[in-house]
Amino acid sequence: MSALDVNEQGRQSRNLLGWLSGATGPLIGLLMLSVFLSVATDRFLSVRNALNILDQITVLGVMSVGMTFVILIGGIDLSVGSVLALSMMIMGWLGNIAGLPMAVAIPLALLVSAVSGLIVGVLVTRFRVPAFIATLAMMSVARGVANMITDGQQIVGFPDWFTMLAIDRHFGVLTATVFLMLAIIVLAWLFLKYRSEGRMLYAVGGNPEVARLAGINVGLVTIGVYVLCAVLAGLAGIVLAARLDAVQPSSGFGYELDTIAAVVIGGTSLSGGAGGIGGTLIGVLIIGVLRNGLNLLNVSPFLQQVIIGVVIVLAVGAETLRRKKA
Repeated sequence: MSALDVNEQGRQSRNLLGWLSGATGPLIGLLMLSVFLSVATDRFLSVRNALNILDQITVLGVMSVGMTFVILIGGIDLSVGSVLALSMMIMGWLGNIAGLPMAVAIPLALLVSAVSGLIVGVLVTRFRVPAFIATLAMMSVARGVANMITDGQQIVGFPDWFTMLAIDRHFGVLTATVFLMLAIIVLAWLFLKYRSEGRMLYAVGGNPEVARLAGINVGLVTIGVYVLCAVLAGLAGIVLAARLDAVQPSSGFGYELDTIAAVVIGGTSLSGGAGGIGGTLIGVLIIGVLRNGLNLLNVSPFLQQVIIGVVIVLAVGAETLRRKKA
C-alpha cells in the first residue's frame, strides 16, 4: 500500500470521527441493538422495516437538531412539544378554516413558532429567567393557545399534495419528509463543523464569560438558538400533520423528553460545549430502532417506557464515566 493510500485512509477516518463527534459508544450500542433485534425477530432485518423506521423518526429527527443546538450552549427547551402542536393548529386553522393556501399557512405557522422561540430567548438573556423555567412557561402557554384555536378539537383533511409528502416514496425509497430530515441534519452538521458561527455555540456552552470576553455576543447567539429550535419544532409539526392528514392540540405530548433523550444518548453533554449532530442522529436512530423492535416483539407500551428510561440512564452514565476518564 502506498503512502498516498495510507494518507487517504487516515483522512477518511478523521472525517468519520469528526462526523461522530465522540459518539462511537452510542454507535456500537446501535449496532448491538440491531444485531439483537435481527436475531429476536425475522421481521426486523428487512428493507421495508428500515424504511418504516426512517419514516417514524422524521419528526424526532427534525426536532432533535434544534435541541442539539440548545444543549450545546448549555440550555434546555421543554416547550418543543407544545410549539409543535401550536404550529400544527395554526397551519390547520389557516388552511382549512380561514381558507388560506397551504403555501401561506405553513410559513405563518413557522413564523409563530419563531416568535415563541424569540420570547424564550429574550426571557433567558434579558430577564435572566432560567431556561428551565422560561421554556416550562412557554410549554404551558403554547399548549393553551393550541387548544384555544379550535376549543380542543382536531382538524382533519389537507390537500393531497401535502399528505403525499409523507407517503410517496421518491425513487421507490424515501419520502419527501425523510429527505427534509436528512437535509436538515447535513446542513446542521456543516454549520457546526465549518462555520465560525457554529463554533461559537461550543464556546458559549463551554464558558459563556470567556466567550463574551472573546467578542462573541452571547445574548444574540442564545436568542438565535432558541428561535431556531422553535422553528424546527414547528417544522416537525408540519411534518407530523402531513403524516397524519390531521392536526390536534394534544399532539407532541412527551416529545420534549424524547428529543432531549435522543440528544443526550448521542453524546451531547447536558452541561454544554461538547457533542454534535452525528451523535444526535445516532441517538434518534437508537430510539427509533428500540421502539420499532419492541413493537415487533409485542412488548407492552408501558414496559417500553421503562426500557427507554433505563437506556437513557445508562447512556448518560456511560458518557459521564467516559468524560471522567478522559
